[in-house]
Amino acid sequence: MALVVAQEVPTSSSMAVPHGPAGVGMARRRMREQLRGGGVAESVIDDAVLVLSELLSNACKHGRPLGDALAGDGDVRAAWRVDAAGRLVVEVTDGGGPTRPAPATPSVTAHGGRGLNIITALADDWGVRDDARGEVTVWVIVHDDVHDPDAGHRRDDFATRITAPAVSEIPGLDFADAFDDVG
Repeated sequence: MALVVAQEVPTSSSMAVPHGPAGVGMARRRMREQLRGGGVAESVIDDAVLVLSELLSNACKHGRPLGDALAGDGDVRAAWRVDAAGRLVVEVTDGGGPTRPAPATPSVTAHGGRGLNIITALADDWGVRDDARGEVTVWVIVHDDVHDPDAGHRRDDFATRITAPAVSEIPGLDFADAFDDVG
């Protein structure tokens, strides 16, 4: 009698992505295909793909390419893995830039500045790691246990996680009182 032990192989990948918008779609497709093949829940994959897009966009907008390449000519590095603890971790590394990654508070009409706020809403945790060569890696734990049976169910829809409560749900606010003085 043979004993067969099933061992889940962690899903991981690392790829060079052109410093610019051209490689984002390629990285998204590769991530989606690989995570699906690894059995990661579709809702977790959707969040991870959006996180990857935001990280790559930020790296290309705010960071330099890796090495000595000029902006637009070099690469940044995208990586993701399901680690031994079952956490889905996404990382993007660039050549550094003049500012540190930090969530912004853009105006309502601003055309950008929401990327790290989106990541904060989707992620279980995120942070920034610098190395001695000046490279900067932004890492995100998209989901802290993709093997959890509930990992396939959205923690909440994205809109629910970032939307303010309905006015009717705000304690102490009663519109009927406001209309008592009208008339």
